[in-house]
Amino acid sequence: MSTAKSLKEKKVTTHVLQEMKSRGEKISMLTSYDFSMARIVDAAGIDVILVGDSASNVMAGHETTLPITLDQMIYHASSVVRAVSRCLVVVDLPFGAYQGNSKEALTSSIRIMKESGGHAVKMEGGEEIIESVERILSAGIPVMGHLGLTPQSIYKFGTYAVRAKVEAEAEKLMEDAIALEEAGCFAIVLEKIPFELAKKVAERVHIPVIGIGAGNGVDGQVLVIHDMLGINNEFSPRFLRRYNDLYSGIKHSVEQYITDVKSTDFPNEKEQY
Repeated sequence: MSTAKSLKEKKVTTHVLQEMKSRGEKISMLTSYDFSMARIVDAAGIDVILVGDSASNVMAGHETTLPITLDQMIYHASSVVRAVSRCLVVVDLPFGAYQGNSKEALTSSIRIMKESGGHAVKMEGGEEIIESVERILSAGIPVMGHLGLTPQSIYKFGTYAVRAKVEAEAEKLMEDAIALEEAGCFAIVLEKIPFELAKKVAERVHIPVIGIGAGNGVDGQVLVIHDMLGINNEFSPRFLRRYNDLYSGIKHSVEQYITDVKSTDFPNEKEQY
């Protein structure tokens, strides 16, 4: 077996991610929410799949991530876990499943791990969720943090603008990142913050820092797969690079199918019994 093949087939764990940071290897991360897509993403060699609460937007059509429930997150995570053989699967704790109550946070995390088979949970916030982080970790459940733009708090901030541009907020973000590391988080996502601040955080903490709209000075990148594949063509922030235009491709295919059906071109003689 070649070295390249063996590396691609090696199971990704939180320890492997730490090793990747130590040797300067960037970490690749994408969202997935269903079996078929996750199977493709895993086969491509992604390091981490995030079963994001962004499913609320791209799978269910909600305006924010807030409506998705714990049961729905478990459903999506279960579908993803059944598809993967190599990558690490991280599952978002949805809004209302952990805020302000460390006991509920632990209960929610245990349900995700037991019922979906996920490998870790992710939660938004800094100092205010440390008690919950520690309680979840006490049960042996890995936790990924999330700082910067935190979509579950959209109504608090009232905007999806870049976060931590002022000094006080930047200092708070750095303090929160250090607190999350000290509490035991295995990684942190930084969303939509200035690249210089993100780079400083990645250099300051010893755990991997994954960016989305946080520049190239961090340890890895994450995007919502529906955005980067161009399935969702209405969302175009500066940080998004589209790797395909599946919206147009799928739409064209459906239009051609409709034409073929209505013209009786489909099915032809070779396509029937």
